[in-house]
Amino acid sequence: MIWSTLTHKWLKIPYTLHIHTDRRVKKPRATIVFIHGIGNSGAAWDEITTELPGNLRLITVDLLGFGESKRPPWVIYNAKTQANSLAATLLKLRTRGRVIIVGHSLGSLVAVEIAKRYPLFVKELILCSPPFYRVDIAKKHTIPESDTILRDIYRLAVNHPDQFIKLSKLAARLGLVNKSFNLSTDNADTYMNALEAAIINQTSLEDATKLSVPTQILYGRLDPVVVLKNLRYLTDMNPNVTLKILIATHEIQGANFIKATIAAIRHAIE
Repeated sequence: MIWSTLTHKWLKIPYTLHIHTDRRVKKPRATIVFIHGIGNSGAAWDEITTELPGNLRLITVDLLGFGESKRPPWVIYNAKTQANSLAATLLKLRTRGRVIIVGHSLGSLVAVEIAKRYPLFVKELILCSPPFYRVDIAKKHTIPESDTILRDIYRLAVNHPDQFIKLSKLAARLGLVNKSFNLSTDNADTYMNALEAAIINQTSLEDATKLSVPTQILYGRLDPVVVLKNLRYLTDMNPNVTLKILIATHEIQGANFIKATIAAIRHAIE
């Protein structure tokens, strides 16, 4: 414990992540890295990875604080911290060449951070349900915008985690969240930390406007937490970004979203 604290807290050496899947093949056509959303784990991608061609190297991980990865209480679970841990993990796995990164929700923000910090390492991004919010938008409008309303809801969740846990259990029973979603009193602190550090307090949208790598965005019309106006703003600002709109919700589940994600991956490896 002392050595771990010294190494990671004081020397700033990133944690490596738990590897849910590492499907290795000889001379892979491409390497695809999958990053799950908040509260999920690498298992969120199982329905997709089983449908992909056998000549691809596939890597799915558990983000820091989720699944079977470490959950140090002192960490700030923002996109920067997660991106550094993912980069350290990919170096440990000896990935070769530029990778295609597929991110969902929080994982989309981490993917943007990776591309921002290590652009030569990334071939393409596929962002599923990216919760991009404008910075300081409340100062520009008298009537609250969607960004402001959603941030207020998230802050309410951070301040009342017990109620949010109850709602999440109901959502799980109704099949509204991915099968890998797990939120309980044991990991609520980590979840709320990530919600505040990575989603409420983010610069990901503006960062994405400056990316030079090809970026595909998948958005479900029934998604209550993604602001379509922000996605259109991004496509207007960055010619490298394309947007596909589906009849789907926020989660990577259901035939429409699964098929669209697989199609996006196939397009990226062409």
